[in-house]
Amino acid sequence: MWEDLDERAILFGKYIVETGCTVRGCAFHFGQGKSTVHKDVTVRLKSVEPLLYYEVRKVLDKNLKERHIRGGIATREKYRLHKIN
Repeated sequence: MWEDLDERAILFGKYIVETGCTVRGCAFHFGQGKSTVHKDVTVRLKSVEPLLYYEVRKVLDKNLKERHIRGGIATREKYRLHKIN
């Protein structure tokens, strides 16, 4: 279990900024729930490390804008692979 929740929020934030991953990707990497990661980087991080919070917010906003595109690509791949088999 995590001792320091603020430290965990900073770790999640740095990982998201460095990799540009989604909340789900970060959650999978650290073995945490996506709700936990989301709360840490949107609520806790804002009060602990405001500058890091704004960097994370940029990545999350970019991911939100690209979400519909990623869904279309995943669907296209799914049916492309289905045709091959």
